[in-house]
Amino acid sequence: MSPARAASGRKGRAAPQAKKAGGKERRKATPESASPAAKAPTDRPGTRDNAARSDARHRRDLLAAMMRIRRFEERCVELYSAAKIRGFVHLYIGEEAVAVGVTAALDPEDAVVSTYREHGHALARGVPAEAIMAEMYGKATGCSRGRGGSMHLFDASRRFYGGSAIVGGGLPLAAGLALADRMRELPHVTCCFFGDGAFAEGEFHETANLAALWHLPLLLVCENNLYAMGTALAREHAQTDLAMRAASYGMPAWAVDGMDVRAVEDAARRAVTGIRAGNGPHFLEARTYRFRAHSMYDPDRYRDKEEIAEWKARDPVPALQERMRKAAELDDSALAELEDTIAAEVERAVEAAEQAPAERPEDLLRFVTSPPRTRS
Repeated sequence: MSPARAASGRKGRAAPQAKKAGGKERRKATPESASPAAKAPTDRPGTRDNAARSDARHRRDLLAAMMRIRRFEERCVELYSAAKIRGFVHLYIGEEAVAVGVTAALDPEDAVVSTYREHGHALARGVPAEAIMAEMYGKATGCSRGRGGSMHLFDASRRFYGGSAIVGGGLPLAAGLALADRMRELPHVTCCFFGDGAFAEGEFHETANLAALWHLPLLLVCENNLYAMGTALAREHAQTDLAMRAASYGMPAWAVDGMDVRAVEDAARRAVTGIRAGNGPHFLEARTYRFRAHSMYDPDRYRDKEEIAEWKARDPVPALQERMRKAAELDDSALAELEDTIAAEVERAVEAAEQAPAERPEDLLRFVTSPPRTRS
């Protein structure tokens, strides 16, 4: 099937325009979130109660996933300070609702492409904490055999096609994966995470144009944390409404509160539903914030403390905990049990990484080139 044929399909509906906002007022604004999908009505006895219990379990799973990322990242800070983890490390603390909310809307057969800040994406996708931690240690049991480290997590068995140290580098790869699925007539979606800094790269605009032109099943998720490394969004872009700019490529695009995991999941499900219906690529601008510096090397002198405190007041983890408490879905005992379970999981990952073997020197060239083919 040719790309032109792959591009054929029903034209997507016009993208809703996100409200323009800038500066401090923009940070305090609550972005428009997608409406939850309506549930089918039913008159069967007990169905509503069962649905409520199922929803409560789902919210607990969302909370556990965010807490797992948070505790994993906090442990990485300690290990980096102890020189157990080396190289560049970019933490996901504060942005957990985006990874968890989006991946909750995806199927196991869908593909995920990430950035160099991908620990949270990998954990949310189901890559084992032990495999990730071993990779951080550079051990042979890591998900990339210790060859990639923090910025190059990869797990093909979960269709997690890794992080990339190049800003925007995952975007063309994601377009290729989406095109391959379309040409093989597979009903899959490819999700690509990237930061607001990638919006200034040619890769984004080339990918957005081709995805819309060829009608690819691609979900573009921009994690807008307001800073491309140390450069504020308003200092880099004349128009800071990224969803509105993405809509100019002819794809449905809207902004969502990236600090609300339920809003992110609803928006992602709405987008994935549209993609699976044949409406081409969709774009989500998740307005979020990283609580830590860009990387462990970053002195973080470009943000004022008041701004950081304002965003920490919207921390997605305690926000969901509080909602669940008010709904009588979570109490102190259950929360403590969840904390203990996750802490034990993270410590098992650390212990396994400590004991894992390093890659053997004689294997260093393995996987670098393909083995010679024998002629029959």
